[in-house]
Amino acid sequence: MAESGTADMVTERALRFERLLDAPVERVWQFLVDPELRARWFMGGPTDARVGGAMTMTMQHDNLSDGNVEVPERYRPYLGNRWEEHITRCEPPKLLAITWENGKAGEVLFELSEAGPGKTRLILTHSGLRGRADALNFGGGWHSHLAALERRVRNEPVQDFWALHAAAEAEVAKALEEAG
Repeated sequence: MAESGTADMVTERALRFERLLDAPVERVWQFLVDPELRARWFMGGPTDARVGGAMTMTMQHDNLSDGNVEVPERYRPYLGNRWEEHITRCEPPKLLAITWENGKAGEVLFELSEAGPGKTRLILTHSGLRGRADALNFGGGWHSHLAALERRVRNEPVQDFWALHAAAEAEVAKALEEAG
């Protein structure tokens, strides 16, 4: 499911994605906490990067592709939605944990570590999922957003985020089937 140098785990209760990024830890950290950088691969919004602080999420996925790409119909109603998640752990520049759906859909943990000169190992763990629907939805989302992040930290374009997303959803569905 993952590219060379990465490891993924997908179950109905938890997701774990590991990526080797071509950027130093400090640069990757900025892509997590800087609202403008985060908006280029995931969702932007103000961030109070401390335990108890809020991380605002604004869904502007129509801006994730550099090409002229139409947002799939099923995601259009969510464009512009804005909400806050809460930071449960923050150890710059190595660790950031946030609630998901204010904890109803678990917690997302980002762990960053050096993986050689100018490289970062990112491990994203989303625990506390409510079942298969969460695993498929969030798994496809995280997989595709991380693919966008890999390109952004290398200053490369993301021509079609939605093509990445469709491929990621198919991969996660297959992994869930194989996991039983």
